[in-house]
Formats: sequence, C-alpha cells, structure tokens
Amino acid sequence: MNKSQHIITASCVIGNDKVYKNGELLFEGNSANVSDLLPGLYDFLAPDYPKFYKMDNVSKLGWLATEILLKGSFEKTAYALEDVGVVFSNSNSSLDTDLRYFQTVSGYPSPSLFVYTLPNIVIGEVCIRHKFQGENAFFIFEKFQADFIRQYTGGLLDTGVVKACICGWVEILANEYKAAVFLVEQKNTGLEFTAANMYRLFNL
Repeated sequence: MNKSQHIITASCVIGNDKVYKNGELLFEGNSANVSDLLPGLYDFLAPDYPKFYKMDNVSKLGWLATEILLKGSFEKTAYALEDVGVVFSNSNSSLDTDLRYFQTVSGYPSPSLFVYTLPNIVIGEVCIRHKFQGENAFFIFEKFQADFIRQYTGGLLDTGVVKACICGWVEILANEYKAAVFLVEQKNTGLEFTAANMYRLFNL
C-alpha cells in the first residue's frame, strides 16, 4: 500500500475574466469590472446564499473560489469540522475595502464596510458557509509564495492539526484580482502538493 502524501485534490483559479476548475476552463465572463464579474459568477453557480450580496469584494472572490473548489470534489462527511483548515494570503490585505470605507468617513461611516476591514474576514465567510472549525491563518506577501504555503500547510497536516486544508491566494484591489485556491488532503495518489504544481495552476 502506498504511503499517504499531501495531494492537491482540487483547484480553482479565477483571473482575467476566466475561471478554471482543476486546470479546465469552467466559466468565461465578459465583464468590464470585477463588481460585474463576481455577481455573474454567483448567478452561474446559483448556490442560493443571499448573504453573498452583503460581502465585500475580497470575501466574494474567496468565497466563490472556495465554492467552486469544493463542489463535487470534497467529501465533507469524511472529516470532523475541526479537521478542515483554511490558509489564505494576498498582497494588499483588505485595502480594497479599506479605501471604500475611507470614502464614507467624511459623511456617515459605513458599518457594513467597516466589518470587512480585516483580510481574514474572507476566511470567516468561508468557514461560516461550510461550518469549518479548524486552524486558519491569513498571510500578507508581495506576491504569491507557493513555497511558504506548501511548508505551512504541510506542517499543519504532518502534525495532525488538520486533516484537510484549503489554501492559496485571494487578492483584489479595484479591478485587479486573482484567486488561486487548492484543496489539500492526505491521499495515496494524485497531484503532489508542491510549489511547482501550485505555480503551474496559478499561472493559468
């Protein structure tokens, strides 16, 4: 019997008006800006989750990427809720929302925007949706650091802190955006969880 390895069992990449699931083109939009793309992608998925419309754009992007990532790819009942972790990163933290919130300060500050002025809120939205209770973390890097994500996530899996992990990159600032998320599990065969494989998928 083969020894269990860290395996990328699913991936989702969103960028340049295109969505890839496991390396295959799933959706192609025709949106002038990201504020049109995200609701259009939501309508395409039709997940019946009205709270989506209250989220900021970073949370919408990460939420949609995770929704696509897990759909048809994840046996949720195989894990306890505390055994599934989420590790995300980006380069601009919550700056997209921070700027929108700042624009409201001269008048009446928007509480609905203020609650999203932390980058890890996107993790919270994902965990609320799927009831995940495992380890989570959000890191800020100048660019996607696949080596760090592999090392950090691998450590969580090796030490038994989690048994499955959603990890990757969720970045948005104005109309510049990119999401690349990966579901990593301990399996006997499949696409090995390496920095090279993550970069290959990230660059689709």
